[in-house]
Amino acid sequence: MSEHSTPSKQVLVVGGGYAGALAANRLRMRPDVDITLINPRPTFVDRVRLHQYVAGTGGVEVDFGTLLAEQVRLVVDRAARIDTATRTVALASGSTLDYDYLIYAVGSTGGTAAVLGADEFACSPAEFEDAHRLRTRLDELPLDSPVTVVGGGLTGIEAAAELAERGRSVTLICGTAPAPTFSTFARRSIVKWLSRHGVDVLENATVAEVEPDAVVLADGVRRPSAVTIWASGFGVPDLARASGLRTDALGRLLTDETLTSLDDDRIVAAGDAAAPSGHPLRMSSYAAGPLGAQAVDTVLSRLAGTTPAPLSVAFSGACVSLGRRRGIRQLARKDDVAVNVYIGGRAGAAIKELTCRLGVAKIRREARKPGSVVWPKGGTRPEAPAAPARGVPSS
Repeated sequence: MSEHSTPSKQVLVVGGGYAGALAANRLRMRPDVDITLINPRPTFVDRVRLHQYVAGTGGVEVDFGTLLAEQVRLVVDRAARIDTATRTVALASGSTLDYDYLIYAVGSTGGTAAVLGADEFACSPAEFEDAHRLRTRLDELPLDSPVTVVGGGLTGIEAAAELAERGRSVTLICGTAPAPTFSTFARRSIVKWLSRHGVDVLENATVAEVEPDAVVLADGVRRPSAVTIWASGFGVPDLARASGLRTDALGRLLTDETLTSLDDDRIVAAGDAAAPSGHPLRMSSYAAGPLGAQAVDTVLSRLAGTTPAPLSVAFSGACVSLGRRRGIRQLARKDDVAVNVYIGGRAGAAIKELTCRLGVAKIRREARKPGSVVWPKGGTRPEAPAAPARGVPSS
């Protein structure tokens, strides 16, 4: 090192999902940054395809060697605690890593259920390990064994549709209506497809208990279920809370509008685990890319001594697959509120597949040309409660 050279800045990215992997590649926009990506798995999991993996119609693992630039160091381990005083991350293996800046991109997990027996007897399709166990369990069962999917969101619909198309006997239990954020016409199309493929859709139903071979509804009806798939809601890892950082009720890191932690301006959040101004964006691979890129831009602005730009992301809608040959592309306003326009059928399936491919393609694009990913801006979010002042503990 010459006497005039500047020491490299150490940036840790915690989490190698859509937001974290993209962020690690994008950090190469500045040459004096040493980049380390911490991920608990040696491979990238294409989570938007987990329902395919469960049904045996597609794979989800992608070699990080095909996604990350060679300048990104991959550490296969789990971050156990962030120490903001020493700027270190303690790993589950017992070692520690130093950082100058940290991008918090731990992603999301399956939701926990306050329903008797759900955690013990239901399976989740939200993470790879759980999805693998679920797939193994299904492979052991005859096709006509009753399968129950709890949750009428997009994850539940996709799981139910994929299994039904494979000949499974499926019941979908929805707390309200299937795909409640979609337009009325799109919801009708989804229910029609599910019914045509033998899925028993129960709307406005509540599960009171999950048993090893059944689900019990709130009205007392007991329905046989050889496998119960819990697809209701999401959670997040507890790393921020365990590290003494302020979070929202779900555990997402509380940040300002530049995605900077309210407690430490050396920590910047991205993806599903970020709660800007206490009001997070919808958990999705669509939002993960812009949030990962914005987090990097905030870090680079701070390194350059400039003021980071505030968060700006515009939505355009959402997709849901109905098996391998049909799908729905619901259009929406920039603020993510659905309009009465959707694209269905094979065209909807094609758009859904393109959307899935883009999640991985954007990461690879940043590996080839850091800073190349752009995204629609100008969307608004509903009013959120005022976030606590930075560095002031909430009562």
